Amino acid sequence: MLNERLHENKFKRAMVVPFRGFVKLISKKAYISLQYRYITHHKLDWKKLLRYTEKLQYLRLYVYPKNQLVSKCAGRVGAREYVKEKGLGNILIKSYGIYDSFDEINFDSLPNSFAVKCTHGSGMNYICFDKSKININELKKTFNKWLKTNYGKKTVELHYSKIKPQIIIEELMLENGKLPTEYKIHVFNGKARSLYVVSSRGEDIRYNNYYIDWTPFDGSQFNGWNKTDYPLTKPDNFDEMIKISETLASPFPFVRVDLYNINGQIYFSELTFTPAKGTLILDDDNCDFEMGKWLNIN
Repeated sequence: MLNERLHENKFKRAMVVPFRGFVKLISKKAYISLQYRYITHHKLDWKKLLRYTEKLQYLRLYVYPKNQLVSKCAGRVGAREYVKEKGLGNILIKSYGIYDSFDEINFDSLPNSFAVKCTHGSGMNYICFDKSKININELKKTFNKWLKTNYGKKTVELHYSKIKPQIIIEELMLENGKLPTEYKIHVFNGKARSLYVVSSRGEDIRYNNYYIDWTPFDGSQFNGWNKTDYPLTKPDNFDEMIKISETLASPFPFVRVDLYNINGQIYFSELTFTPAKGTLILDDDNCDFEMGKWLNIN
């Protein structure tokens, strides 16, 4: 069954937004139920969790906030430590430094291009292609605001709340002078099952969904994103990427392992435990149930 391309009702949003904080405070379970219904248009039945997106809500609320290893690995610094502990330090992107405050950063010591990221949440990043064009004062305001943000409380993904807010600066990974293709591998109970490939980031971004054997999984396309107009080539060392993903994911019911593959060299990006808070709208609703069968949360 194909899902409709759902678009948010701006009037409805204006009516809902003022009450979000109150509902979060009273009952996080009620908030998640309402948020899930509001975004996906599906009722969340906590007693009969069948969908992949439903089971992610259970992990989001009841399992991952209690798991110290999840909180460690959801953070950028902790994830790097974990990758080293798993004997995979060779796939880590070069780090130029980890800082407790923006004022600690010595920009003169940095190369011309780099990536600046907060360690405790998603989307709090700055990509620098040319250091001479940085407005330091504006960037400081932005990062000071982000460092004060309790991302876990804001999104009700409470495993983020236990991560120490810091700034990490890494080498800017480029592929032919552009942002590289990213491979986001979904691992269910230790077994890689599917992935989506993000290409043309920063330009005309595209998402291609595949089963883990690289056959198309178009029905799992989500949130209205489009795939490329041409087939993508599976990397020659894709089996190694699967092995790495399953090694990193082995302790968890579900995690998405994000990797780069640049000129045959695999690099680690991050681990994501509740993608988009689990509120994904898949193009084919049946795929939500198919993926749900892969995830055992008993």
